[in-house]
Amino acid sequence: MIDRLLRRNTSAARIAGFVISNLVGLAIMGAGLQFYLDARSLWESKDSFLKSDYLAINKIVGADAMWGNSNAEFSDEEIADLESQPWVEKVGKFSKADFRVYASVALGNQTPPDSESAESQQGRRMSTAMFFEAVPDEFLDLASGDFEWNPDSPDIPIIISKDYLALYNFGFASSAGLPKLSENLVSGLPLQLTLSSDDGNKRVQAYGRVAGYSNRFNTILVPQSLLDHYNSELGRNVTSAPSRLIIDVNSPGDAAIAPYLESKAWEVAGDKSSSSAAYMLKIVSAVIIAIGSIITLLSLLILALSMSLLMEKNRRKLHSLLMLGIPVKEVARPYWRITTLSALCAAVISWGCVFGLRTYYLAPLEAIGASGASMLWPTVMIAALTLIIICINCKGVTRRVLQAWSK
Repeated sequence: MIDRLLRRNTSAARIAGFVISNLVGLAIMGAGLQFYLDARSLWESKDSFLKSDYLAINKIVGADAMWGNSNAEFSDEEIADLESQPWVEKVGKFSKADFRVYASVALGNQTPPDSESAESQQGRRMSTAMFFEAVPDEFLDLASGDFEWNPDSPDIPIIISKDYLALYNFGFASSAGLPKLSENLVSGLPLQLTLSSDDGNKRVQAYGRVAGYSNRFNTILVPQSLLDHYNSELGRNVTSAPSRLIIDVNSPGDAAIAPYLESKAWEVAGDKSSSSAAYMLKIVSAVIIAIGSIITLLSLLILALSMSLLMEKNRRKLHSLLMLGIPVKEVARPYWRITTLSALCAAVISWGCVFGLRTYYLAPLEAIGASGASMLWPTVMIAALTLIIICINCKGVTRRVLQAWSK
């Protein structure tokens, strides 16, 4: 009877307005958070094309470089100034080989097995001069494979840029009539290396092993310990400043990065669009969640206002019921029920919207390398916000019932 008496002035339109606005706000917040979690693997995966929290930089080579006036190395003062920037977490130095490197590889037989030609016996062999560099281990993006070097072993682990393999397959191999090579095949090729001093008096024969491929570095990397060892054994024992640096940035795509590098006449090596894409993806996700938060807050105010107006219309009834000795909880329960059911309805529908939207975008996102995340955190967020909305409104209802009694 109390429910029937107090629900007579209930405005279905106001309650529906709360439900709609609340589910829209929760759906936007949940979808924004879920999309961020699903897409996060694009920049957190070690070998992802959006792994953008590291930047490799070098100085721009000027027109006077051919006369030996390029000044391409970074001084200690320049490195210290870079480390003092607020967007820099840490700075690593590229170490370069102070010795010569020659590599050769046999690509297998190019003629039938019964041929007596020398080419049939040895296959086609390619050889080239190359170079080695090294970076501190914490900057490596090797997804798998062993990159440890044993001084007692002639085996040298190498990380090469994926761009190099693409250039060979779709450029050099096509024009030279050579077979295209997959990553697994290249990793198994017997790479013969000759390391020598500048004068050629000292030589070391070794075998190279491709331990991994990098999207981050456009170079050929070997372990730092190996480079230090052969620099001391075959190099000129001349200490030189680094010509390239790698930066761990705390905010990829930060607007302050480009002006700083431009003022120093430095440039970022490789594709710069990935850092901007990752930064924009984070900003867009944050904006979406902020918009959803505002809409959810407005829906909370709509419900609070609706309950306030409804209880104001029923103020005489509330006062009479309380004066008859009916407990406050019994009088407030119809309004609690309206608040709870409306909030739960909005939460369930909003979760369904998030699930449906995720089903729509997840397949294209996985096609570019993302790995879907669990829906646990959006579910927890929607449940927590719904609980907060219910608690706030129920306390407000109780307070207004008590105010009606005092009047």
